[in-house]
Amino acid sequence: MPGQRFYVTTPIYYVNDIPHIGHAYTTVIADALARWHRLLGDDTWFLTGTDEHGLKIQRAAAANGISAQEQADRTSARFREAWDRIDISYDDFIRTTEDRHTASVQAFLQKVYDNGHIEKRRYSGLYCVACEAYYSEAEADEHGGNCPIHGTPLEFFEEDNYFFKLSAFTEPLLEWYAANPDAVQPEGKRNEALGLIRQGLEDVSITRTSLTWGVPVPWDPEHVFYVWYDALINYVTAIGYGTDDERFRAWWPSVHHLIAKDILRFHCVYWPAMLLAAGEAPPNRINVHGYLMVGGEKMSKTRLNQIFPSDLVHGNAEKEIPAFGVDGFRYHFLRDTPFGPDGDFSLEAMVTRYNADLANNLGNLLSRVATVVVKKCDGVGPAPRADSPLAAVAAEVYREAAAAWDAIAPSRALEATWKLIREANAHLEAHEPWKLDPGAEVDGILGDALEVLRIVAILAIPALPETTAEVWRRIGLEGVPSEQRLPAAARWGQYPGGLAVEKGAALFPRLTAP
Repeated sequence: MPGQRFYVTTPIYYVNDIPHIGHAYTTVIADALARWHRLLGDDTWFLTGTDEHGLKIQRAAAANGISAQEQADRTSARFREAWDRIDISYDDFIRTTEDRHTASVQAFLQKVYDNGHIEKRRYSGLYCVACEAYYSEAEADEHGGNCPIHGTPLEFFEEDNYFFKLSAFTEPLLEWYAANPDAVQPEGKRNEALGLIRQGLEDVSITRTSLTWGVPVPWDPEHVFYVWYDALINYVTAIGYGTDDERFRAWWPSVHHLIAKDILRFHCVYWPAMLLAAGEAPPNRINVHGYLMVGGEKMSKTRLNQIFPSDLVHGNAEKEIPAFGVDGFRYHFLRDTPFGPDGDFSLEAMVTRYNADLANNLGNLLSRVATVVVKKCDGVGPAPRADSPLAAVAAEVYREAAAAWDAIAPSRALEATWKLIREANAHLEAHEPWKLDPGAEVDGILGDALEVLRIVAILAIPALPETTAEVWRRIGLEGVPSEQRLPAAARWGQYPGGLAVEKGAALFPRLTAP
């Protein structure tokens, strides 16, 4: 229902390295969802940010000959720059080195401690610095002593730690999953999380004495919180936990986390348990997607298969990458990689989709309509017909697109939207207004096409924020399409006619595959 709250989060990204298209994939999806919910009139809050504590950051900084804070500052700025470059409309960018986050972490985990769910013990085990996570001997043996995620050798650590009594939350978590069957999506990831819980949960170490780069433990300042238990709390920091209880209570029930599958254990097991331990409700929704693969492999600094957003937006002649522009970049990742399973990135597929959907369909529709309006209607756009055959298509497309965005299925939502574009192009081909004399028939055909462009300029905003504003302007409408509100704005018949239509340069010049 319009007018509800919608709180969407990305993972906060680790500052040991600069952003690549895997980071951008999750962030563009979150941005598209935020834009869609703003169109619905929902009170929307979109959070992203950077995770800046831990041994991995400390080591990366030492390797670069700088302080940990300088490492965090430099790389966090790179993430902001990258998100600005691809038009990410976040409402808040959180950094875990901020004072507000320290206050929330200490308040949250003090509550867990006071509730009796944290105790001090001696710990030894195998640790992956890249994951900032301990692994069992069984997991290590299964992977030849290496990290299951990164394939790098695990290190043996031993120290006094405070432990979160995760083992006590096996049954409460199972009860929560049973009572909230849609809380983790898709179903396969929900079942994976249930499998982790049912095989038995062990208590987990949540503090360190071996480093100082972290949030101090309020009841024992010789310890700092281990990075994951600091990082997860960012989601409640940003909406006022420990500082603005009224705001936290208003927003937390509306949270939608977007995460990749490699951090499922932390978000779908540890995080709900931590919230229960603090006396809070677990997340409303956790939406898990697969990896964005390159050549069949997960992107990795060690494999040297990273691709950076700027290369695709602006092009890179040395790498033989054409310039897709901001909206070309965004459209590809929303349309060609369905949310949920792994996706495999290739430049060839990106060029093909760009040319087919953006250049040949949307770009061609605007170009041919504007050209014929200039020639046959003296550049003044006619109004659509109430009984246009495209009216029913537009209604069906809105229903399908809205359902898909609600299901966090951007690929399906855009497929539905492009159905309306294809139908409009087919309608023009069938009636060929460029061959007719000026008059009522030409006006009706072109008015219908202009109404399609108006509706598409609204429905495609989540993917193409720059392009849709330009389409809106060229067909003579005032303001910007993002000011419109759905579902009312998608109803047929609202292009007023009598507006000056501009024939401009191609929206999406065709590209050649490398």
